[in-house]
Amino acid sequence: MKDTQIYNSDTGHDDFSANYEDDFEDYEDDFEDDEDKSAEERDAEENLREIPFSRTSEIEEIQRAISAENDRIFNSLPKKLENENKEPVMENQSETVRNSFGGIFMDFQMANQRQSSRSMASKQKKRSSELLPLIDLDFSRSFSLLDLPPVNEYDMYIRNFGKMNTKQAYVQCNEDNLDRDIQTEEVETLEKWTQHPGESSLVSGGPRNIQDMSVNGALTPKIDSQRLANFLRSACQVIAVLLEEDQVATQPKKLRSRQTSLSVSDSCFQLNTNQPFLHDRKISCLHVSQVQRQTLLSVHGLPQKAGGDLLNRKSLICVWNIWQPSSPQKVLIADSEVMCCCFSPSKTTLVFAGTTDGSLLVWDLREDSRMHPHMMMSGTDWTFRVPTFSTDGILSLVNHTSPVLAVEPVSASLDTDHHSYGLSSLSYQEEKSGPPFQIASMDENGILNMWVVVELHKVDLAGSQTDLGLVPGGKVKLVHSSTMELNNSLFPKDIHQRMPLTLTIKFLSSNPNHFIVGTNLGLVGHGTRHDLKVVPKLFRPQESRLRSISVTAIDFFPFGKPLFLVGCSDGSIRLHQMTSECPLMQWNDSTKGQPIIALHWALTRPAVFFALDAASNIYIWDLLENDLLPVAKETIPSEKVVAMALLGEPEKANGLLGIVLAKQSGQIDIHYVKKKWASPQPEESNKLHSLLLQSF
Repeated sequence: MKDTQIYNSDTGHDDFSANYEDDFEDYEDDFEDDEDKSAEERDAEENLREIPFSRTSEIEEIQRAISAENDRIFNSLPKKLENENKEPVMENQSETVRNSFGGIFMDFQMANQRQSSRSMASKQKKRSSELLPLIDLDFSRSFSLLDLPPVNEYDMYIRNFGKMNTKQAYVQCNEDNLDRDIQTEEVETLEKWTQHPGESSLVSGGPRNIQDMSVNGALTPKIDSQRLANFLRSACQVIAVLLEEDQVATQPKKLRSRQTSLSVSDSCFQLNTNQPFLHDRKISCLHVSQVQRQTLLSVHGLPQKAGGDLLNRKSLICVWNIWQPSSPQKVLIADSEVMCCCFSPSKTTLVFAGTTDGSLLVWDLREDSRMHPHMMMSGTDWTFRVPTFSTDGILSLVNHTSPVLAVEPVSASLDTDHHSYGLSSLSYQEEKSGPPFQIASMDENGILNMWVVVELHKVDLAGSQTDLGLVPGGKVKLVHSSTMELNNSLFPKDIHQRMPLTLTIKFLSSNPNHFIVGTNLGLVGHGTRHDLKVVPKLFRPQESRLRSISVTAIDFFPFGKPLFLVGCSDGSIRLHQMTSECPLMQWNDSTKGQPIIALHWALTRPAVFFALDAASNIYIWDLLENDLLPVAKETIPSEKVVAMALLGEPEKANGLLGIVLAKQSGQIDIHYVKKKWASPQPEESNKLHSLLLQSF
């Protein structure tokens, strides 16, 4: 009530208000500068020790007066707030009084808290300043975080001018090649072995020098893999032949040599063509290797009775070794009918064949048998080799479009430049099956293609994306070299108008650049692979007029002289030399008009040759004995003979000469000719040369 009376009195209100506001105005200024003073007080406390004692006493008195005044104000303010809570009835009466102060209300409680916080911080700072001189950190190791030595003059120069049209070069002065001396030298040791007591004359051994020792001290074997492979191949062949002979000796009724019914031969034997895959197949061609005379090719056509078996729709080529007649060494298959075939000229590792659809096929006999299909027949696992390369995969105009009538190997002469024969350097670098050579193929339209035989270094088991005719895993292919149209290049206009057909072709062995071609007009054309001018251009019969006579057989003289035999469909036989258009000799009625099928020089005697006509008659000519008629004639009574080839080894003195006869039934007989026509005669070549000079 006392307070209420004081508020209601105007005079007392004015005096109290004036005094109260004056007091708080002074403290308001103090608290507004409180933050600034607090910083100054901290500075003052920090420098307290540096102030003289007289000034310190005055400051302390002022601080005590300020603290007493603050305590008085803080003590009076809570009492007023408590009286207001006790008399809420007077709240409305004093509302006008509070409104008169206009917002001059100070929160002394928060100010007190700030003051106490500053005091506590001041004490902690003072304590830390007293303890800091007493604390001393000890360290046992020091290191530099950054060591940047000063830059020398050269580095500064390179940094500033090193990239301005300059180049640094370094030279090795061999300063690191240092020699060191050691006290002792390394002792060389060799391992030797000995046996005691010795059981033979050889009781010790070992390497002779340190070079024969390997790193681990063992002997370094010297193995020639190529020589070992050749030895194993030859040894296996010899063993197989010996086993074959033992088998024939134990079975005399089958493949054993026997007396023949032919008067021109001493003995004969047969190749075992009684194989399940050779039944009902006619033989159309025989070919004997010029390098390995015991190796023979036989071409078997399609079977007469077509069956559902896939093999019945394919032609077969059998590779025979006459020393092992019980079965063919290898069997080759072709999708089309084979017309002709041949071996590579240096080795019997490659076989080439021409077909009726105009394709040229190549078989590499060195390929692993696992690359080819197998078939079990009569308890025997047979491998049927597919072509390694076929020209059907060459998608260009160089392929033949008509049946291929002849395939001939063309060797490169060593004494002439290989570029003159169109051989590329590729064949010289990659051909590994012997000296470089080409293959000539001729079709019935007179198109002559030359192919380079190339052997690849790398084998692609996945197949080639460019050589579509190459089988996956194959490494032999044909590259087309040149093409000739024989009808336009060989024959003059008057003969070209009669449209002659080319039937057979042969290359001169002493000069493979020259070749001769048989026609259906009885003429033999003469040409070169580079279409050079040659003399004579044609080889004619003795009759001047042209007749429709086909040249069915041509064979070159195997003893070096440029001579060749020509057999015709009218039964006439002519002997020509390369330098004359007319024949040296001509026999017209020797076969009584029967066409000549095969004509071959004897491989052991220069003056003897053999002929086979369409009536299965074999004629033997010996020009030294009779130059007008054959000296012997043999007729095969059993069945028709469709092909003939000769076997012989002219380099040996035994004079063995064999005739291979293929019969219509598919049987192959080999007859050994009697010695009087097989054994070489003294001075036979000179006598033949004299005879030919007299007839010319």
